[in-house]
Amino acid sequence: MSNQSAFARKPQSQPTLPKGDVLGTYETYLEAQNVVDRLSKAEFEVKKLSIVGSDLKTVERVTGKLTNGKAAAAGAASGAWFGLFFGILLFLFSPTPQLGFVLSAALIGAGFGMLFGIVSYSLNRRRRDFTSTHQVLASNYQIIIDPELTAKAQQVLALPEEPTA
Repeated sequence: MSNQSAFARKPQSQPTLPKGDVLGTYETYLEAQNVVDRLSKAEFEVKKLSIVGSDLKTVERVTGKLTNGKAAAAGAASGAWFGLFFGILLFLFSPTPQLGFVLSAALIGAGFGMLFGIVSYSLNRRRRDFTSTHQVLASNYQIIIDPELTAKAQQVLALPEEPTA
């Protein structure tokens, strides 16, 4: 017997794949999403549907060579946003608000961001000299449905699609 506190965390259940019938298999997520949208517009109980991507792949697309200038510009941009945030906070909560707070904080943030960008690029230069974007893509997408609703969903999808205005 255990005396658990009312505030104790509940044990986390492990994520599981949805179970049910496969309503359809689609090459793109957009196609699967459109099918779910059609069912939703037909007042179908869509919370009993799941879109499952299969055969996942990570795709990294190289977008260019990283240079000191690009590292400095990226650091300055992120630093300026951070400085702008603090400048707006100073402006809003200052007893005598001045617009100069916002501009000054953005410029100081850009300066520190630029320095940080150049230093971090210099330290990692030999390991990664390019910029890239990451995506996780699936080879196909299946719509999984509660077996009790499969026939109803197939009837809805068999009807001609209504034109959108």
